[in-house]
Amino acid sequence: MLKDLTWRYKFPGLAGLSPTVSDLLDKRAVSAVLKQGAVVFGPGKPAENLLLLVSGTVRVQQLSEAGREIVLYRVHAGESCVLTTACLLAFEDYSAEGVAETNVEAILIPRDTFDELMAVSKEFRAFVFEAYSKRITDLFMVIEEIAFKRMDIRIAEKLLELQDAQNALHLTHQQMAVELGTAREVISRQLKEFERRGWLTLSRGVIELRDVPAIERLAQAP
Repeated sequence: MLKDLTWRYKFPGLAGLSPTVSDLLDKRAVSAVLKQGAVVFGPGKPAENLLLLVSGTVRVQQLSEAGREIVLYRVHAGESCVLTTACLLAFEDYSAEGVAETNVEAILIPRDTFDELMAVSKEFRAFVFEAYSKRITDLFMVIEEIAFKRMDIRIAEKLLELQDAQNALHLTHQQMAVELGTAREVISRQLKEFERRGWLTLSRGVIELRDVPAIERLAQAP
């Protein structure tokens, strides 16, 4: 039984639950703390709990038959994991891997409790399906970008998304390739072109952005 009930305030969709459903959720849900780098779930494993993230970030990624990785999406604080939801609903095993990108605090709702709440509470169903539909839309956007958007524009967008307060990214070209679902050589070639233009500086494991407005203009190109 959860002792700290304030976690539900991080999930606005749970605010409308009836006292009976809220009490059931608090009695059966459990809290979990995971260290950075921990594998949250993996391919071929069954989904045993609905994952609600209270703090931290979980990266969901998939490995192709050719051995290439791609980041599908990230689960942030206040969100649920759509792949876990899909596996719970369809009684399927995971087809991708979830990794704690930071230290993570999560609430786990066991499968039997998930099934019961889905059956008796329209508010809980609405919470689950609203998050599910939003993430599915995001995944279609990922597919569209991979299939149709120019790689230089995608790289520019990712540079802006992942930069820190000092306009730097602490990641390798291979890690950037995983983010975008392409080969390291493609990333290296394009980053070197950006460096030639004076937009950024490359060093081992670090990308320093020098001309953010220029990168923004490319990212906004049609």
